[in-house]
Amino acid sequence: MDQARSAISQIFNSEPHSYTRFNLPDNMEGDTSQVEMIQSSDMNEEVGENGDEDHLSHKSNRKPHVAQNFECTTKNLCFMAATIVFTFVIGYLTGYLVHKNKDLNCSCAPSEDDVTHQTGAVPFMDWDDVKKLLVLYKFYVHCSFKENNWALNHRAGSPGDEDLGNKVITKFKEYGMKTWTDEYFVKVQDPPASGYNRIVFKNGPEERPTGFLSYSASGTARGAVLYARYGQEKDLKQLKDMNIDMNGRVMLVRAGRISFAEKVANAAKVNASAVLIYPDPIDYPIGNDTSLFGHVHMGSGDPYTPGFPSFNYTQFPPVQSSGLPNILAQTITTGMGTKILRQLGGRAQPDGWESINRLGDESDVITVEVNNVLTEKRINNVFGVIKGFVDADRYVVIGAQRDAWGPGFAASTVGTSVLVELARSISDMVENDGFKPRRSIVFASWSAGEYGSVGATEWLEGYLSSLSMKAVTYINLDGIVTGQDGFKVAASPLLHSLIQNTLKEDKSLLSQFGKNNSESTILEPLRMDSAAYPFLAFSGIPSVAFRFHSGSSDYPYFGTTLDTQQNLNSVTASQVPQLAVRAGQFAGHIALRLVHDHLLQMDLKKYNQLIRSHVVQINMRVKAVQRLQPQLLPKTLTGQWLVMASGSYNRVSSILTADIQNSDLENMETCRMINDRVMTVERNFLSPYVSPIDSPFRHILLGSGPHTLKALSSDLDALKTASPEANAELFRNKLAQATWTIQACANSLAGDIWSLDNEF
Repeated sequence: MDQARSAISQIFNSEPHSYTRFNLPDNMEGDTSQVEMIQSSDMNEEVGENGDEDHLSHKSNRKPHVAQNFECTTKNLCFMAATIVFTFVIGYLTGYLVHKNKDLNCSCAPSEDDVTHQTGAVPFMDWDDVKKLLVLYKFYVHCSFKENNWALNHRAGSPGDEDLGNKVITKFKEYGMKTWTDEYFVKVQDPPASGYNRIVFKNGPEERPTGFLSYSASGTARGAVLYARYGQEKDLKQLKDMNIDMNGRVMLVRAGRISFAEKVANAAKVNASAVLIYPDPIDYPIGNDTSLFGHVHMGSGDPYTPGFPSFNYTQFPPVQSSGLPNILAQTITTGMGTKILRQLGGRAQPDGWESINRLGDESDVITVEVNNVLTEKRINNVFGVIKGFVDADRYVVIGAQRDAWGPGFAASTVGTSVLVELARSISDMVENDGFKPRRSIVFASWSAGEYGSVGATEWLEGYLSSLSMKAVTYINLDGIVTGQDGFKVAASPLLHSLIQNTLKEDKSLLSQFGKNNSESTILEPLRMDSAAYPFLAFSGIPSVAFRFHSGSSDYPYFGTTLDTQQNLNSVTASQVPQLAVRAGQFAGHIALRLVHDHLLQMDLKKYNQLIRSHVVQINMRVKAVQRLQPQLLPKTLTGQWLVMASGSYNRVSSILTADIQNSDLENMETCRMINDRVMTVERNFLSPYVSPIDSPFRHILLGSGPHTLKALSSDLDALKTASPEANAELFRNKLAQATWTIQACANSLAGDIWSLDNEF
């Protein structure tokens, strides 16, 4: 290298003087000056030695111009050749050194941080390894039962409820999670502090039940008792078919099958004056004197701030939820209920009803007085989060209520313990085993669940615009262990395939329940009194709830002060810890799958069958009305638009499924775009034509209210019989709105505006 550099230096130094002329830019006076630059370093020496005179003599003795150019050309060629040789040598040496360094570096694998910095990707575990880790981690739920003493008095807003919330957040902090709390001031009804509720049947003694139903209307009602079985719509229809007048009657109904709120709402539709709910010994073997507690708000959340969060600083005009009943509702004990039944006269009960008692007649008069008190309570929701490594702003939410009417062992203790253990196990997987979830996992402990998922719904109302776009799924842990004989799952159709795959991969669960648990027997409708219901029907977030159960009957101790560990052990053969572990692994499996995979495991085609079944029923009923009541629906009205909207969703979901198969699933941006399109499906089934104040559960397929496809079928049934409440014009409007809701969902799923499939 030194020799080459010396040679080049000699060439440069021996070069004759050369000149370059260039023009200076115009000066401010407009003159242009020409400058002559001598490019030899020897010039200064010549000028210094010979002075101006020698310089002029030197210029006058130059060789002719042609000879000078020839000499310069020869020198230039030598210079160019030397430059090329020098460049080649430098390039060769540089390449050799770089190659040598590369070989040395290859012996050391790059760190995960280097890979992340260079490519934006994070090295992830294989799914099989993630599953093994989840199974290896032990769920110490039995220790959690004892250590945290969940069985304290913990009604919503009580010191016990707040103490449990502090314990949960302390656990989350121990696991290294980011934590926070949300505070709300909600209005609930409690029994009178100084007075009482009462009933008087005929001329008998006054009864004062200690149980109560929050959000009942207050006052006194007097009317004849009418036994209405479970108070379901089909039960009341049987009574109507018997031409029994239900106006002003006091309905006596059994607990179970549907929620208290639905029983009262159904009774209000037939103009009943009050509802008494009792636990029949066939369904509830809990003794004659056990009280029932619950609520009758046909909705969720604080009914005095419908659609808005109950933050302390929010100021809204006085408003009430449309789901608040305008009739009285009260629970009574088994002893009170059977005593009334035995004294009823009137007609015999319809065939198929289990009781041999009569329905009651006009002489079976009862007085009902309800004096519940509206109070404000401060409640807190508690949160912890494990942040994702790629899509941290997309998250799975796992939640459980922690309040209860009494001990609430099945209602809240088991679920809260599993929530805490899941948080511990997944945190350890991230901290100690290198598991890196793509998406975040939010763990939530709700308060005021017994008053109608108040804490969970207030959170949804407070952050709906963000949650509906970013929350991938909600997994509910309330009431997950109520027996040991069967396994049931209620979920959005988008999650049905994921649930089936989870059951296939869960060998321990399949070994006990696999043979008799096909999709048709495992899946059940999501009940309105589940905390998962507002996530799905109010917010448009795919949700799942599940439970181990015993037989066809409900767990008899929900809503009582007998929901204890001892009673739960009695219906599970003391297998509560083992069943809780299985429940935790099932929930963890679903959550980890949703935060691990490139693409969300959501089956778009599962909604096709549900939509199609509703469309077929509506079309059949439209034709029946046009045949029997042609004056109500003209022949020009058809269900063809609804059929076409259903077809659009079917085609778009099939196209997107094909696009997924042909996409580069290693491209993070592609996966994110596909996932975002899939996440629009559930929220786009929320009707934009109804107010959350009037109809909070706006989902047209799985919600509740006059905007649903189920309600359209009921409207057509009323039109077919020319019922007084039938309204043909209103039906046509609702049909158009439901049709366009489905079409808009298909449009959103299609993605780009030029991919839309509008054939109207």
